[in-house]
Amino acid sequence: MILDLAARAMRALPAEAAHRATVQLMGLLAPLLPGNPPEDARLGVKALGFDFPNPVGLAAGFDKDAQAPDAMLKLGFGFVECGTVTPKPQAGNPRPRLFRLPQDRAVINRMGFNNRGMDVAASRLEARHRTGIVGINIGANKDSADRIADYAKGFARLAPLADYVTVNVSSPNTPGLRGLQNKDELTRLLSVLMESRGRTAFKPILLKIAPDLDGQALDDIAHTVAASGIEGIIISNTTIARPALKSAGAHETGGLSGRPLFTPSTDILRQMRGRVPSNIALIGVGGISSGAEAYEKIRAGATLVQLYTGLVYEGPGLVARIKKELLACLDRDGFASIADAVGKG
Repeated sequence: MILDLAARAMRALPAEAAHRATVQLMGLLAPLLPGNPPEDARLGVKALGFDFPNPVGLAAGFDKDAQAPDAMLKLGFGFVECGTVTPKPQAGNPRPRLFRLPQDRAVINRMGFNNRGMDVAASRLEARHRTGIVGINIGANKDSADRIADYAKGFARLAPLADYVTVNVSSPNTPGLRGLQNKDELTRLLSVLMESRGRTAFKPILLKIAPDLDGQALDDIAHTVAASGIEGIIISNTTIARPALKSAGAHETGGLSGRPLFTPSTDILRQMRGRVPSNIALIGVGGISSGAEAYEKIRAGATLVQLYTGLVYEGPGLVARIKKELLACLDRDGFASIADAVGKG
């Protein structure tokens, strides 16, 4: 496949240059890519008020400025999440800030919410034909005096243009941001966003949390989310933990994603499924690079899954392979659909 060859060529570039070139290329190719063939009905998922053609989504971080959501949908993703977007444009942290760990099939990033701001993202979302399910991930500017106000601004500007909104309070690369996961701050943040939603058209709200949380923090988040009325939780963001790693870049600071994140993020997912009501959707993220791994997240309680780092190493053909392998897992275990397998691990 031409796109797989292009992906291999991109890996010869430094990590951030390769990422930037890939997003630009996909944006240019969007009108030329063929549409997806019909999906196998067994992969369909009803969640968040939508009919997802399949449960495999693209995680935030790949397409920060909403340059290529339609191209990524044409690769076979069931949904795409753009961002993280902040109210004002932001350069992010000094380079280098993105590091491949090939021996670990992992990536470390300390990007720092680099993006062109909510108005640029809004203009691109406005120009779409609105086919497929596209979410937007919002954050706060590093220098903001009122971070909750930043989330309110981002929600008001971008929610009308997306299918759902993810509230990112779990990036480790903006100092102090993870403090918004604390019970009092999170209660205030979600209350402000729910009030804002009440003044606009309904859009599902999801909360993206860190994997580096203890049982008390999970209890507090579960209680706060259930009381708030939001629709879902994305589990999880990157980790600041450092398991035994083999690659040369393992000492770099930032958030770790990819294979080493799979087990801890799946453990947190399973724990959270036992803490929140069944009407709250959980989206499993972290270390997925095969259908078996996506299936394990689903059996742990995920209604939907997302990936990003897996594409770095496996290329765009990964999406089709995961869907094929998911169907094989359903057949093996006698489930009629993805929905039947959720939480059955």
